[in-house]
Amino acid sequence: MSDADTETEETDAEQTEDLAPGGTNPEHADRTTSPMQEYSSGQVTTGALVLIVGLVLTFGVPFLL
Repeated sequence: MSDADTETEETDAEQTEDLAPGGTNPEHADRTTSPMQEYSSGQVTTGALVLIVGLVLTFGVPFLL
C-alpha cells in the first residue's frame, strides 16, 4: 500500500467520525430540501402549464389520429 492510499484511508476515517449519528454532517444541519420550501405562484403556474401540455401531447394527439 502506498503513502497516498494510507492518507486517503485516514481522511475517510476522519470524515466518517465527523458525521453525526444517522450519517448527517452537523455543518450542514440548516440545509433544506426542495419539498420543504414554499413554491411561488409563478412556479405553480409553470408546472401546471407543463402538465397540461404533456397531457395534451400524450393523450390528445393520439386521440385525434
